[in-house]
Amino acid sequence: MPLSPIKTNPSRFPEGSLTEPLRAPTLAAALPPPPALPQTAMQSPQRELLLGHLARLRPAVIKPGSGSIQYPYCIPGGFYDQQWDWDGFFIASHLAARNPPQPQYLKYWVLNILASSLPDGDVSACISCDGPRVGHSSLRLKPFLAQGAELAARLLGDYHWIEEHYDEIARMATRRETTHFVEKYGLYVWEDAMQSGADNNPAVGNDPAETKSLLACDINAFIHREYLALARLAARLGRSADQTRYAALAEALRQAIHDHLWDAEAESYWNLHVGTGQWRKCVSYSNFVPLWAGIVPPERAQAMIRRYLWNDEHMLTPYGLRSLSRQDPDYNNVNMIIPYSNWQGPVWPIANYFYFVGLINYGFVDQARNLVERLTELYLRDIEFCDSLHENYCAETGAPIAPSAAQSKNGLEGGFIGWNLLLEDMIEMLGGRPNLLDMRA
Repeated sequence: MPLSPIKTNPSRFPEGSLTEPLRAPTLAAALPPPPALPQTAMQSPQRELLLGHLARLRPAVIKPGSGSIQYPYCIPGGFYDQQWDWDGFFIASHLAARNPPQPQYLKYWVLNILASSLPDGDVSACISCDGPRVGHSSLRLKPFLAQGAELAARLLGDYHWIEEHYDEIARMATRRETTHFVEKYGLYVWEDAMQSGADNNPAVGNDPAETKSLLACDINAFIHREYLALARLAARLGRSADQTRYAALAEALRQAIHDHLWDAEAESYWNLHVGTGQWRKCVSYSNFVPLWAGIVPPERAQAMIRRYLWNDEHMLTPYGLRSLSRQDPDYNNVNMIIPYSNWQGPVWPIANYFYFVGLINYGFVDQARNLVERLTELYLRDIEFCDSLHENYCAETGAPIAPSAAQSKNGLEGGFIGWNLLLEDMIEMLGGRPNLLDMRA
């Protein structure tokens, strides 16, 4: 599929670079490690330059409360000025890890959500100053609320506000038990790909006749973490019955993921069709989310990483890791942010954050370090090109895809500053900083 035209600075993308990708060496089954990087790479000039740019760009993610949004909130930038669900969670998580820490934005994210219930008791994925976006049933809060509340309370050292809102947090965090849970398998479904946030992920799809049909790796890993967060909150508030119940639900969901979504022959987790009982064998970003959650047995994780993730026949590129295998028939790098953002191949920084944590969780530290080097170079090229960043990049050339100048309100290329800031967290984790989002401890 041909690429959409992308306006670029020729000095940053020389002739031929948009059509002739640099090739990473194909990895054999034994997965030889990437070239060793010096221990001083954490203080490399490139990284120091990048961190300076991120510090300069970071203030753009914070807006003061206004209208229906009562508290200060985090935005992705570009053409977005609303509080989005998982965008806000990951941006606020990044702010919580700064020096000095700013965990208050996670608390504000939670409180803005709690104040924005829809008439049906659900909550929107998007909250604007005019109120929550009602929209389609796909635009509903993704499973991060309890995780955000737990992390905010833990980092603030303050559980009093949690006690006041505990029942509502628990209700919202578990609302899918009556709408998206399939008892036969003990697993959850997305409404469609749009609801998952990976808007056109072919591992889920957007066929109106196939809603709630895929038991997906990502939603079940997310909800597993929600139950762990609820158990932690219940323990801190002395609600022992709730703690026991949520811990048991988390364990049951973890086991169901392993029992029903793992394909031993293919060495991968797949989404499972509720009606047919068949796996959808699509090597997509969402298959790897259980690695981020840290719930995969080591031998399975290592096989999956070797066979698919750190392999340029599937996910690996010189610019990071793809959102969909290059072997998939739907693979492309077209700028199709309208009507759906393209998760069918481009390099997404947020997906690369998931991959990075998965690599770290299972001992692939050299690969994680190598991934950060690739992303650092990608970011610096983009910053030199437009003095900002984008939300995704062409996996074949590294050229920025969206938002384009035509898609931006101010007519300028880029401007997307949000969860792509997590590259700084990745650099810090390589330097020994704990993963604040790790729910396993």
